[in-house]
Amino acid sequence: MAQIYIETHGCQMNEADSQDIQRRALSAGFTLAERPEDAAVLLLNTCTVRDNAEKRAYGRIGHWKAVKDADPSVKVIVTGCLAEQDKGRMRQIVPHVDGVFGTSELGALGDALTAWRAEYPDDDFSVDREIETVMGGAGEGIAGPYDGLRGFVTVQRGCSYYCTFCIVPHVRGRFDHRPMRDILADVETKTAGGAREITLVGQTVNAYKEPATGADFADLIEEVCAIESVERVGFVSSHPKDLNEKLARVCATLPKMNPRFHLALQSGSNAMLRKMNRKYTLEQFLERIVTFKSHNPSWAITTDLIVGFPGETEADFQQTVDVCKTGIFAQAYMFVYSPRRGTPAAVWHAANAVPKDVAQDRFVRLKAAQDEAVRAYHDRKIGTTVRALIHGVSRKDKTRLSAKTVDNVTVNIPMTESAPDLSRPWADVRVESASVWGVRGTCTGRAASYDGIAEPVAPPVIDLLAV
Repeated sequence: MAQIYIETHGCQMNEADSQDIQRRALSAGFTLAERPEDAAVLLLNTCTVRDNAEKRAYGRIGHWKAVKDADPSVKVIVTGCLAEQDKGRMRQIVPHVDGVFGTSELGALGDALTAWRAEYPDDDFSVDREIETVMGGAGEGIAGPYDGLRGFVTVQRGCSYYCTFCIVPHVRGRFDHRPMRDILADVETKTAGGAREITLVGQTVNAYKEPATGADFADLIEEVCAIESVERVGFVSSHPKDLNEKLARVCATLPKMNPRFHLALQSGSNAMLRKMNRKYTLEQFLERIVTFKSHNPSWAITTDLIVGFPGETEADFQQTVDVCKTGIFAQAYMFVYSPRRGTPAAVWHAANAVPKDVAQDRFVRLKAAQDEAVRAYHDRKIGTTVRALIHGVSRKDKTRLSAKTVDNVTVNIPMTESAPDLSRPWADVRVESASVWGVRGTCTGRAASYDGIAEPVAPPVIDLLAV
């Protein structure tokens, strides 16, 4: 069968789009390839939130030219935010690309896949294996055996808040909320296909409004959790402006909700928040966290932070550090500001940029402060047994499996299976050590469902002769 290789860069919105593309590709008659060199169609779902993401995408497209040079019948397709942003010039930059589909053109992409499928016979397809080294290593495809355990369901597209640093409204448009019936149908489809965890995604997911009835995000998660086949539910990303007591109260009443709330602060400085057009002050942010935690005291709060925003002073930066030092965040995704074409902040950056060495120094200092909080959060799991959903083989250690707890902590355990055991994807792990990246431990049992009874797992056998 003709195969398609799908690689995803960027946020969970892109993960959801890639799962949609996968469904369309399978319907067209393709099967999924785990390696680019085995595929007749190479598809890259791109991100453009930062300059590094853009460079990485163009670099990957350039790597794939080696596959197409080896067999010109291979098609290279690009979609996602970078495809939307550079639609008019991408084929000039990388002329070997066969198709460029913007963020609102997934239907047209599906039609193209259906048309292209007829070009490939139903026999084995593989490019010369020497291409693998030319390509610069493995990418992040979605054909792994454990990938179907996580279902990403889009609840809205676009954003209407126009943060001055953000390109999303320009490449994905304004808010477009999906009908609740369509969302619930997608959830049921994902769980019927084996998904044990559903993540509801949107650029500002808690701003969701059902187009016909006006039902809000709290109403939506109640409906999702009421579906019998759903085991666990999470959501990303939320905006502080739309965090209210109703959402906090509803989250507390739903046992299926993952106890992790991602709420992007971006900066601890009110001056920077105004310049970013974030629509709240630090004081309002903290008040809303207090409201949420009053109903959900055990939930982990995670966030996004930007350093080096145009005009940021040392005092502005120090206010962000001070927030992190309180230990409020169990995890933070931190970035040095990267100008995006077409945004107001890019104009300010040209006139009032924080010097690169200063911005990098601030990033290192902020990371050190936040790492202390992350490490303290992880340390509290030592000596406990946690249940985590297996994601696959660890990227850094092929002798270990990687999993995620429901509060989004990475767990690494020794490999205990010769083949993926998808019938028991939940691992009970006795946590023995912790670090900033996550925790390690021993798998004591495997369960078929999150609420199911774990079957004991024999400890890994150590070959003393080999040692």
